[in-house]
Amino acid sequence: MHPKALLDHCAALLAQVLRFDHPADAIVSRYFRENRQLGQRERGTLAETVFAVLRYKARFEMLARSGSGPKERRLAILGFAADRDLLAGALSAQEKDWLKACDAVQDSELLPVHRHNLPQWLATELEAQLGERFMAVAESFLQPAPLDLRVNTLKAKRADVQKALNAEGLASQPTPWTPWGLRLQGKPALTRLELFKQGAIEIQDEGSQLLALLLDARRGEMVVDFCAGAGGKTLAIGASMRNTGRLYAFDVSAHRLENLKPRLARSGLSNVHPAAIAHERDERIKRLAGKIDRVLVDAPCSGLGTLRRNPALKWRQDPDTVREFALKQTAILASAARLLKPGGRLVYATCSVLPMENEVIADAFGVANPAFRPLNVAELLTQLKVPDAATLCSPASGAVEAGRYLRMWPDLHGTDGFFAAVWQKT
Repeated sequence: MHPKALLDHCAALLAQVLRFDHPADAIVSRYFRENRQLGQRERGTLAETVFAVLRYKARFEMLARSGSGPKERRLAILGFAADRDLLAGALSAQEKDWLKACDAVQDSELLPVHRHNLPQWLATELEAQLGERFMAVAESFLQPAPLDLRVNTLKAKRADVQKALNAEGLASQPTPWTPWGLRLQGKPALTRLELFKQGAIEIQDEGSQLLALLLDARRGEMVVDFCAGAGGKTLAIGASMRNTGRLYAFDVSAHRLENLKPRLARSGLSNVHPAAIAHERDERIKRLAGKIDRVLVDAPCSGLGTLRRNPALKWRQDPDTVREFALKQTAILASAARLLKPGGRLVYATCSVLPMENEVIADAFGVANPAFRPLNVAELLTQLKVPDAATLCSPASGAVEAGRYLRMWPDLHGTDGFFAAVWQKT
């Protein structure tokens, strides 16, 4: 494809994405369906250009003001995710001079907002929470995430999968904390691999794997994944149960649960029972009250811990949506807790980095539910032989002892931002 045509496609796609009326990945996928003439390399350039602009939107919009022509074209030039020589073939002499001037701008010349590239409300929240670490965290969110895999231990061993990946020319490293994870760089086409087709591997961030490990579901137990979504953690939990017992995968979205079916078929699991529910007080929930050994609540949240993968979220969320999520999280956690029988374990988790969705929810639940004894996450992970478990958890603060909560950050741990709290019903 001629560079001018490719740049025009980038600008046209950006015009749709920057309306923020739908998730960016859904808009990109729809654009590809509508433009089937685009080859794999062109699709890659388009997608990466869009995500570069979403990551650096504040900086690029500031630089774009000094250029001319349609705004989306200027942003596409700044974020163009292919060879600069290719890009040059699409630019006028004036645009080349403007881009050269933009490239010469140093970070030291920029305002903080153009360095951290966050909406001001979110920057204020994070800076209050993190202090001197704020800029390091903000910069980590600007970096693309590595590709983490979970090895399905029902079908393969991690060392054998690593060898098989190496034979395909895909170098990988064991993830630092979970016993099932492998980490790759780049974005290889995994779906073509026999390892994937046979269900030996699933794509899953190591932080997400840790949530399944923390639930510590055992053989023969009754377990609920309360907000299962497309089932990544469901599959990890089912494998840890060694395909025994009964594992319910509940979600209010039947569409998301449909996406679990092909993954479930590949996994070899037969103990998983997906079920769409109307809401957290559904009759199916009431019938299981007091009967369940372990419940995972990976609650709907702002997703602001996943900005490396989903940079559009920082521009789509706002304080009002976070407050709405907090209300929903409180209601879901209260309903899920009713499922537990005495001695049962409850795990509450989010992929948010905001205390309003994390510690505030967990602390309020503990006050309202004295029958649930909080467990120290660092101690649990140490018992599960996770190395340096204390480094994955929150420090002491106020009345909360060190290690009470899981708190993972991309700058410290190389994972998405995750939070988890654990209780045992007495």
